[in-house]
Amino acid sequence: MKQIVCMKWGPLYPAEYANKLYAMVRRNTTGPIRFVCMTDDPSGLRSEIESVPCPTVALAPPYNNTGWRKIALWASELPGMEGDWLFLDLDVIVTGSLDDFFDFAPEKSFIVMQNWTQPGKGIGNTSVFRFRVGAHPYIYDRLVPEFKAILAQFNNEQIYISKTVSEMAYWPDEWCALFKTHCVPPMPQRWWQTPSRPASARVVAFPGDPNPPDALIGHWPTRKWYKKLYKHIRPATWIADYWRE
Repeated sequence: MKQIVCMKWGPLYPAEYANKLYAMVRRNTTGPIRFVCMTDDPSGLRSEIESVPCPTVALAPPYNNTGWRKIALWASELPGMEGDWLFLDLDVIVTGSLDDFFDFAPEKSFIVMQNWTQPGKGIGNTSVFRFRVGAHPYIYDRLVPEFKAILAQFNNEQIYISKTVSEMAYWPDEWCALFKTHCVPPMPQRWWQTPSRPASARVVAFPGDPNPPDALIGHWPTRKWYKKLYKHIRPATWIADYWRE
């Protein structure tokens, strides 16, 4: 059984994101799967998705509902879950086979994609990672009592994990791509060249803006006029081939 989990809380990502993520995973994974969505609102989820209450972290707002909430996955126990799980952010697109993600380095308890905005600095991007339930509970146990010191040292949860976990491995570089790093042409070419998908990429991550539906129509959200000079993309219509139910 290949096990996949995502997290959905608050109004930012509607059920459509989880439904399309499930569909992409199902099309690109052989054999039986268990797909769990940890969520505070299961309405609208397709029947194949197993919804469970989204775990929380006892941090003060706004940190309790930012990426720091994902640290709840590192608790010593997750109800009804055991073994190895592939975590996928809701705003990724699956563009190739995921089978190898379940088989790669089975002895490793934490495997993550390289953070391509800070390559070579020992930081993973937690848009795509495989973890073993209960393998590193100290990451969760330290969060609340030491949060002030953690926040002073680490800008976000993925840096905290990367610099704290006792064992970390990376997926092969070619498996995971960042949309803004690997797909969007540099300036000024992005004004006339369309974003392209790296042929070897199996997952394309969209941290921050734009999200897949925005990139699909060539929209890069920004409120400041001067940022529109470089936050510009042409429609990446190929996204529709993957981001669908």
